[in-house]
Amino acid sequence: MHTFTYPETGATRAGPLPRGYDHLRHRARVGRGRAAFEAAGAAVTEWRMHRAAGTLVDASADRAEAGVAVEVTLRVGPLRFTAPCEVVWADYTPERIGFAYGTLDGHPERGEESFVVELADDGTVWFAVTAFSRPALWYTRLAGPLVRVFQRSYVRRLGRTLRRIAAEG
Repeated sequence: MHTFTYPETGATRAGPLPRGYDHLRHRARVGRGRAAFEAAGAAVTEWRMHRAAGTLVDASADRAEAGVAVEVTLRVGPLRFTAPCEVVWADYTPERIGFAYGTLDGHPERGEESFVVELADDGTVWFAVTAFSRPALWYTRLAGPLVRVFQRSYVRRLGRTLRRIAAEG
């Protein structure tokens, strides 16, 4: 276990999101039915969604569980941004599968982000991202609002990727 760089550990699960951070909430329909739900849930918790969206993921376990160390590397043109995290919580229920990770030292941001797949009563499968963060390193402070634009674009990309994975079953 590592030391998180923020004190509000678990706030993406229990809410409300803490003050003093930028908040991000995104929800996208990714499919319909139990098969789509299970395929999407496995893709999220086994890191396939992130990898299929072009992100490098190095995790200490094949599946998200509390305490799993995760290093996410994003490439933006010739630049690489490495983000060390640790899984804070994971849910595996008949209607909800997902996890959240929190930032560790060296991460460009401070905060937490959850990735959850939900099966609604009508059979619709939803993907939800909830996050709170603020800059932690000089370059994310310098980039200012561009970081938020990038984050929103990235979670939309994750939703499109997960929709494709869920459709493939």
